[in-house]
Amino acid sequence: MKRHTGLIVALDTQDVAQARAWAGAVGPAAGAVKLGLEFAYSAGLDAMAEVAGGVPLFLDLKLHDIPNTVGSAVRALSHLRPRLLTLHASGGRAMMEAARKACDEAFPEGERPALLAVTVLTSLDDQALAETGVNDTPRNQVLRLGKLAVSSGMDGLVCSAHELSPLRDALGDAPLLVTPGIRPAGSQAGDQKRIMTPAQARDAGADWIVVGRPVTQAADPAEAARAIAAELAG
Repeated sequence: MKRHTGLIVALDTQDVAQARAWAGAVGPAAGAVKLGLEFAYSAGLDAMAEVAGGVPLFLDLKLHDIPNTVGSAVRALSHLRPRLLTLHASGGRAMMEAARKACDEAFPEGERPALLAVTVLTSLDDQALAETGVNDTPRNQVLRLGKLAVSSGMDGLVCSAHELSPLRDALGDAPLLVTPGIRPAGSQAGDQKRIMTPAQARDAGADWIVVGRPVTQAADPAEAARAIAAELAG
């Protein structure tokens, strides 16, 4: 069966008006819009839900702290009603279980966001990972953290496109796999080191792809989003 892969557009800006304009433009083609730390710190949390409007919100805050603090943070975010919410798998089992428990308790039935564990950031290669004390390949570390996250109650993972196939082999079809570092053919890689095109990521097993600058910096963001959505559906 052909996998349905959705488009998430990353609204990487500190400007509320700009983010709102982008969300309105890409909303018809995107399954969600992503807002993260840059926007949260500049505009505040409540502005995130306001900017998203009727487009589902991917709240990319990458929570990482002691279990009690992360659980409390999840409860504090419940009024934003995100569709997707991220935390770091490297925070460990107890932290992820606390997040899941808080999520189950704080959100109305049927409105709980999908909890996504970040495995290895797409900006990290072998050398950068080794500098953090992890003397293994990104692929092996992703698999290690992915298995831990799923067994700790996470709904899915954020991972590089190049770890999609190994994760599907190891974990099956159930976990949601959300893949940043996606660049349409001809786009610049920017600060992403492990990238694929939208169609390649779909075929490798992604449920969602995240695209930022190739859409938001395009001459016509709405058309750029439509083109990616069409590529995913092709």
